[in-house]
Amino acid sequence: MMGRYFPYRVHPFSVAELVDPSLPDENAIIRKPREIKESEWNALWEFGGFPEPFFNRQKRFLRKWRSLRTEQLLTQDIRNLTKSLELDQIEILASILANRSGEQLVMASIANELTASEPTVKKWIAVLKSLYYGFTVQPHFKNIAKSIRKTPKWYLRDWSGLDDPGKRAETFVACHLLKAVECWTDLGFGDFDLLYLRDRNKREVDFVVTRDKKPWFLVEVKKSDERISENLAYFQAATGAEHAFQVVLERDYENMDCFKFDAPTVVSAKTFLSQLA
Repeated sequence: MMGRYFPYRVHPFSVAELVDPSLPDENAIIRKPREIKESEWNALWEFGGFPEPFFNRQKRFLRKWRSLRTEQLLTQDIRNLTKSLELDQIEILASILANRSGEQLVMASIANELTASEPTVKKWIAVLKSLYYGFTVQPHFKNIAKSIRKTPKWYLRDWSGLDDPGKRAETFVACHLLKAVECWTDLGFGDFDLLYLRDRNKREVDFVVTRDKKPWFLVEVKKSDERISENLAYFQAATGAEHAFQVVLERDYENMDCFKFDAPTVVSAKTFLSQLA
């Protein structure tokens, strides 16, 4: 069976897909920037990237759709993968994780909340990941002094349910970056991965995208703050990444190629995300 087919991972809509649905080119995997319509951007931010609520664009429908999705995932889908005795605890875990998008997953703390063992909690999180409820981002630690090495961060697949604007912004960009790295990898352009940076001195950058195991670009996400983070320069020097971006959600679209800049740069999310996948 080897080589008879290639699997491709499917993701919700993204900015790049909405402005240009064609696949990226192997010789230029970073697209030219293109401006997204304001109505499309607002719908993506408010209703998420899943097709049904994105196209319907009504809050009442979104609430019903989100409730049904959660119910089906936590009853029908999980029942097929786990013992029925675990359903209640996995449902509690899902409710805990629903409010922790963008936060580190401290397994010992979560295990204590659920009165379960750490290996069991890790198994339940793996189940939620397999059902596309959320995903984890591991820390990058090569060449980083005193780096965090084991604690992953958790992100929901559906950012539309997050009330906190900072968490929603970070999750919004995280989902776009994950789609990009998995798309580029599935198309055979290289081995791409999405990680984050944090050291024991609490310096942190939200994301680092690696290409063939080497840091390629850093991303710090802000809702509106355009004062560039000092951590971008620090970690760019430590990792040797080619680019370092502070991606601002509320900054207007700019007709520029973000990847022309080598030094830490403040960029519009509308511009930056249109260049991905």
